[in-house]
Amino acid sequence: MENPLLLFPQLNISASKDKPYYKVMKSAIKEEPRKASKPGAKQKRNRLSLLLQKPEFHEGDHLGKPGNLTKAASVSPEEAVKWGESFDKLLSEKAGLDAFTKFLKTEFSEENIEFWIACEDYKKSKSTHELLPKAKTIFETFIQKDAPKEVNLDFHTKEVTSQSIGQPLPSTFDAAQNTVYRLMEQDSYPRFLRSDPYLNLVKGRSPARPTLRRRSRSFTVNDFQGVRPDFTVW
Repeated sequence: MENPLLLFPQLNISASKDKPYYKVMKSAIKEEPRKASKPGAKQKRNRLSLLLQKPEFHEGDHLGKPGNLTKAASVSPEEAVKWGESFDKLLSEKAGLDAFTKFLKTEFSEENIEFWIACEDYKKSKSTHELLPKAKTIFETFIQKDAPKEVNLDFHTKEVTSQSIGQPLPSTFDAAQNTVYRLMEQDSYPRFLRSDPYLNLVKGRSPARPTLRRRSRSFTVNDFQGVRPDFTVW
């Protein structure tokens, strides 16, 4: 009698099943879902990494930006005290100029010191060929009506300055610069000496982040005629 498995080969299917084969298949089936889930987990990690790189997660990185005196923390108390001797002394030192500029930014009046610095640079021009483009830039930025950073000048000073822009001289902005200088010396400078960041520097403390404040009104040089405030620092 012939072997029934030879007559019916399909019956050999059950006989051909072995445990090792099913173990491999079972393991492969179980691993498939895990393999499919890995890309999703990787994408989540990438999204989290990108999220952590956003600016709002690094607020501490902005503490040294303009608007505070953090960078002036390396100034010695003795050096800071000298800034109170005169406005000239403050502006003649890089650290003092930097600290005062940051202070003006907290009061939204940084256009004054920026104009003064631009005038200082203008006077350093080595040839008349350099004067014309610089003069036009300064005039359009700080002096002409509705300039983006218009400084507060009286009518006469603005008129005299505008008349010499066509043929500028090294002294073209002297009157305007002196006016703005006096405004800062008699208005902003005393407030700077009374500000907490400056007083902390004098006392050798780390400067605190200043509070932004808006000016109550614009001052003109006429407001300070004959006034010499006391700049003594205690």
